[in-house]
Amino acid sequence: MRRFDLAPLYRATVGFDQVADMMDRILADTAQSPSYPPYNIEKTAEDAWRISIAVAGFDENDLGVELRENALIVSAKKTDDADERTYLHRGIANRAFERRFTLADHVRVAGASHVNGMLNIDLVREVPEALKPRQIEIAGSNTVDTKAVEAK
Repeated sequence: MRRFDLAPLYRATVGFDQVADMMDRILADTAQSPSYPPYNIEKTAEDAWRISIAVAGFDENDLGVELRENALIVSAKKTDDADERTYLHRGIANRAFERRFTLADHVRVAGASHVNGMLNIDLVREVPEALKPRQIEIAGSNTVDTKAVEAK
């Protein structure tokens, strides 16, 4: 695997530490990224997404969805029922897992649901009014009092 040195990025930029850290984390995690449980990320609107995670065999009490800073952490721990059942073949993986998703600024979790073995987490981006683009009205030459400006 190739390893990229992001040191020049740190030297030449100010305030982009979060982006450089994210790229470093992504490049490091590529080789060892877990494949369990499988998941989809779909765009449901211009500023909305849904993460769907296949969690067959888990119920709502076994699942945990937590938002910590800009990280969405989905975890599951199955209560052990090995004493109650005797399996001839056990092909359904009910092993514990923890899956992390890094969220962009102003993205919040709108809700989560568990339907038919799928955990659906809905996300929306809500940009604060202060950060939204706004039009600045341009005053015409007739509305500006030029004599008052010249007097100053």
